[in-house]
Amino acid sequence: MRLQAQGVQLAYDKTVIANDLTLTIPDGKVSVLIGPNGCGKSTALRALARLLPPAKGSVVLDGKSIHDTPTKEVARLLAILPQVLVAPESISVEDLVWFGRHPHRTSLKVPSEADKEAVEWALKVTSTAELRHQHVDQLSGGQRQRVWIALCLAQGTDLILLDEPTTYLDVAYQLEVLDLLHQLNQEQGKTVAMVLHDFNMAAEYADHVFVMKSGALVTEGPPEEVFTCDIIRDVFGVESKVVPHPVSGKPMCIPIRAGLRDRANLAVATG
Repeated sequence: MRLQAQGVQLAYDKTVIANDLTLTIPDGKVSVLIGPNGCGKSTALRALARLLPPAKGSVVLDGKSIHDTPTKEVARLLAILPQVLVAPESISVEDLVWFGRHPHRTSLKVPSEADKEAVEWALKVTSTAELRHQHVDQLSGGQRQRVWIALCLAQGTDLILLDEPTTYLDVAYQLEVLDLLHQLNQEQGKTVAMVLHDFNMAAEYADHVFVMKSGALVTEGPPEEVFTCDIIRDVFGVESKVVPHPVSGKPMCIPIRAGLRDRANLAVATG
């Protein structure tokens, strides 16, 4: 496995968020970190991306400590899409995507054919080529997210980490972004790891799910094993019914509102 967190303690100042946390991102899969607000999933992703050094333990990328690896080298191996994204004012789509080539260039180097091909491919595969001359701040939420993913792809990495890439998007754009990430995994072999809030989206798109609570890993595995009524109750504090999705067959978690819980419990008890 290329990317691992090994017994890490993660903290901001003196506030410990996670302790003795071990995560191994499966190669060539789509992985999702999920859990309630404040459980440490985004913090764990930041540590995996070298944005947050662990107080204890280590993050290992390709057999070496990621914090002993030069920043530019890490950027040639791993791309990170943070939750908060701010583009330079009035920058065009194409110019923003070109930032993805910076790890491969020196400040004085003329862009190579490989650079140009990487940018064109990233624009094409994210369906943003027709937007290349538009300003990023004039795009819709879904379009902007695809442009940021294009920037990550222009880096030419096989590992892509994303922190809540569907936040603030309506359902159509959420599906558009997650379909794109699934396509990149299936057709390009990209390893994708991301933080999501919606467990039904996680169940639909993930090959592997990490469930976190209070800075600890509760369980991990394929969605069919991870999403159970007991785990959803214990981790999220929600009573639910888990049924197969009528089209994909993936587990679908249906929360049960308070007024119906007694009725649901009675149905379970009586078979």
